[in-house]
Amino acid sequence: MNIRFDGSAMTTSHTISIHHVEQMLAGACRHGVDPEPVMQRAGIPVRLLKSPLSRVSQDQYARLMYLLRRDLRDEFFGLCSHPVPLGAFAHMCQDLIQCETLGDALRRGFTFYHLLLKDFVPRLVVQGETAHVCVRDQGDEPACLSYAKRMFMFFTWGLASWLAARRIPLQQVSYQDMGDGKSNRIHLIFDAPLKANDNCFGFTFESRWLELPVVQNRLSLTSFLRQAPANLLVRYRDETSCSERIRRLLRRHLSSGLPTLEEVGSVLGMTPQTVRRRLRDEGQCYQGLKDNLRCDAAIEYLSRPDLNLVDVASKLGFSELSTFHRAFKKWTGLPPGEYRYTRLRAARPYLNMQ
Repeated sequence: MNIRFDGSAMTTSHTISIHHVEQMLAGACRHGVDPEPVMQRAGIPVRLLKSPLSRVSQDQYARLMYLLRRDLRDEFFGLCSHPVPLGAFAHMCQDLIQCETLGDALRRGFTFYHLLLKDFVPRLVVQGETAHVCVRDQGDEPACLSYAKRMFMFFTWGLASWLAARRIPLQQVSYQDMGDGKSNRIHLIFDAPLKANDNCFGFTFESRWLELPVVQNRLSLTSFLRQAPANLLVRYRDETSCSERIRRLLRRHLSSGLPTLEEVGSVLGMTPQTVRRRLRDEGQCYQGLKDNLRCDAAIEYLSRPDLNLVDVASKLGFSELSTFHRAFKKWTGLPPGEYRYTRLRAARPYLNMQ
């Protein structure tokens, strides 16, 4: 097979585990909101909740976030004991772009949320060359769900990276549910070791990054807020990792047949053993990477009304529609036709609802 690497090649967005949809909907359920109509408006098949391995697109998840935020009038989607008023995040960001350094911005942002959050408290602790961001429970019996703390940690890292206009590399991520973190590719997003911690969610990085200047301004903030916080979902994934480089390479050959591990190693200038080791260090394997890409691409293609199921199967490299049908049902728990129908009959896309 004649393959080559092209860093500018078309990419396929990573998808999101259905577990995150379940956790996001928990806040609505606590407030007596029927989750099914919300899922339908977001274009997420309700039956996916019965398939723990299924995944949704970033667009579907972002639309769900928008709907829950709007319907519940709460920037934390009903997950905490008290709502966070709409506009709080935008108001904070307008303040943070006035800061000189990233460290100043983090401290000011945490002080802002200390006034709004009653269930957990975020802190920045600097110890020599190491900085720790910790999101801890407030009180003996926190009323909020752990998912709210997890989201706060995740968006803190994403916002910090946006303020500095570069990915802040992490040394370690503290997680209260290690099993869940591994099953949902969390370690791949952060590209850092996960450590079990019963007390908090958080992350550790070199304290020198706190001296980075805040480079965003009012003009860039306006563009950022149009899609925030959904645009932080996977925005700062490490594109230079071995798994991401291979994923981009495979994307070029998705319809024509995926290359072997040996062929991939030849293009990257590595032996097959080195490729396996690099992927293993990143929590990946070659077969899993191929399966994830095909699943993500299938979900992407099924949202396009100009493609029929035969077209989608062909673009994914399946010679028979029946083979694609079985594979997709294994990935998501639904046949591709039903999944596609639910997507296409959803409400207007997320960006048009704002």
